Amino acid sequence: MKFGYHSSQYNQQYSKQEEERFSEDFQGITSRMNELMKSGLSASDPQVQAEVAKYYEFVRQFWKPNREAYKSLGMTYILPTGYKDFYEGFEKGLGKFTYDAVVIWANENLKD
Repeated sequence: MKFGYHSSQYNQQYSKQEEERFSEDFQGITSRMNELMKSGLSASDPQVQAEVAKYYEFVRQFWKPNREAYKSLGMTYILPTGYKDFYEGFEKGLGKFTYDAVVIWANENLKD
C-alpha cells in the first residue's frame, strides 16, 4: 500500500525491509481495529482507544502530528482517498469507525 497525502511530511528514505515492516505493522493495526469493530465495541471503548494509541505510536515513526493533524489523517479514512479504499477493503464502515476512534483519542490525548 502506498501512503497518501500525509506521507509527504516524513522522510521517505527507508530500506525495502523497513517499508515491508511498516506495511505489516499497518496491516496488523488495521486488522485489530477491524476485529474490535466487528465485535461490536464502540469507538470510545478502552480497548479501541488502546489500539488508537498504538496507531499513533506507529505514525510517530514518520512524523509527530498534533491533535488537528492526527484528526486530519483520520479524516482521510472517510474521504475519497486510497486510505478509505484500504479501510473499506477490510470491512464496510471500518474507515468511519477508525476515524471516530482517532478523533476521540486525539481530543483526549493530544494538544494543538
